[in-house]
Amino acid sequence: MLVSGTGTILRAMLDADIPVAVVIADRPCGGLDVARAAGVPTELVARPSFGADFDRDAYSTEIVRALRDHEVDLVAMAGFGTILSEPVHEAFGGRLVNTHPSLLPAFKGWRAVRDALDAGVEATGCTIHLAGLDVDTGAILAQEVVPVRDDDTEETLHERIKQVERRLYPATLRAIIEQGRVPA
Repeated sequence: MLVSGTGTILRAMLDADIPVAVVIADRPCGGLDVARAAGVPTELVARPSFGADFDRDAYSTEIVRALRDHEVDLVAMAGFGTILSEPVHEAFGGRLVNTHPSLLPAFKGWRAVRDALDAGVEATGCTIHLAGLDVDTGAILAQEVVPVRDDDTEETLHERIKQVERRLYPATLRAIIEQGRVPA
């Protein structure tokens, strides 16, 4: 799993008995603590820059090295904050799974929940998809609708989406593992 945040999705994976070979983070974060507490190997592949000088291809190559060092064959991104480039997609294309807090293709990007509220939609949701080279693209593996309430804030709506995500993402990965392949 690739993580950048608190580790709530990772915790859901572990609670669902999804086998996690390694947790790799792009920055120090709670997800690494969750993994360590569960006895899962961790690796910090620290992003060297968050500025214009960031070399996305070199960093993506480092992520590939770390994944290969741990003999990973399926990669699940869980709130991973760094967009990865061609080296990762060349090495793990079709085996790189991501989650997104909207019903893709609607509301791509980092502000999906806010964008859904700003658009005044009646429903949004959670999408589990294969990661494509372009942000929030790739085959959709699973989706579930989350109604938008009149009194929703970005925080309340996002929390309800996360509740769905913590159930839907492990179930989707379990199906992939049991089938022995990612659905086409």
